[in-house]
Amino acid sequence: MSVSQDQDSNSVASVTHPAFTNKLSILVVSGRSGSGKTSVLNILEDLGYYSIDNLPLSLLPNAAHKLVNESGIHRIALGVDIRTPRADLSNFAMIHDSLKTTYGAQAVRVLYVTAQESTLIARFNATRRVHPLMSQDVDSDNAKHIAFNLPAAIKKELGLLEPISGHADITIDTSNLNIHQLKDNLREHIGADNQIVVNLLSFGFKYGSPIDADFVFDVRILPNPHWNPELRDSTGLDTEVGAFFSDYPEVAEMMDDIDKFLTRWLPEFLHNNRHTVTVAIGCTGGKHRSVFITDHLQRRLAGAMPKGVKVLAKHREKSRW
Repeated sequence: MSVSQDQDSNSVASVTHPAFTNKLSILVVSGRSGSGKTSVLNILEDLGYYSIDNLPLSLLPNAAHKLVNESGIHRIALGVDIRTPRADLSNFAMIHDSLKTTYGAQAVRVLYVTAQESTLIARFNATRRVHPLMSQDVDSDNAKHIAFNLPAAIKKELGLLEPISGHADITIDTSNLNIHQLKDNLREHIGADNQIVVNLLSFGFKYGSPIDADFVFDVRILPNPHWNPELRDSTGLDTEVGAFFSDYPEVAEMMDDIDKFLTRWLPEFLHNNRHTVTVAIGCTGGKHRSVFITDHLQRRLAGAMPKGVKVLAKHREKSRW
């Protein structure tokens, strides 16, 4: 793995996590075909950036203006590569200076993704994709079409991208990185801590189990307020249902057991490159037992989870109440 930064980008490590600030961050993401630029853009999107891929370089200023000034978006990743018109590549320095003049030098950074030639060849051979330069006119001014083989196309691209790579604030060599290491690398450069959202979801088994749940807890074994005519129209969010459950120690015991399990294991997902975890808690109709436990667990866990874990409560059958 090789990671480098120039002197102007020394402030990268101290940048506050973009997810918790409105500080403007515009990343121009480029790199060699097959090096993982698309993966980088996908990861940045997961980290809260608005990502656009394969944007002609000449459109960068207009795109940035629309996103920042018209849409109020402050975390932007704009992907450009060898597919952009050749004239755009030669004008990169001017476009780059324009962005920095408009938004400030600290707000605009160039992230360049590369890999060793042998790695790129191996990746193209494994995926059987065609390098962009193997199917493009590389000398459009003279209308000449030159058929490159893969090694020649890779070398030619390196030279064509030099106007961008020469302005790189962050350069990442992905030759020896897996996707998880790449994500950790990006987080370090943009100052982003890992985050995970835990969705506690109450539901009713009679309407089907949620297919996207990571954990499912069945609380139908607990006493059911539905059979009390005075509580039938109430929900697990109402105080009278809470009073009903207080007479049954097994309700508190089950809640404590689920709480203990989640408190122990949910923080581990922070180190597993996950962004969401769904914990489903089901009863028969999704109105009393599952709602009561979901609501109380959310309040418990929200105060017990480490920084970076956000706990939300949702009630799937609320529209049926």
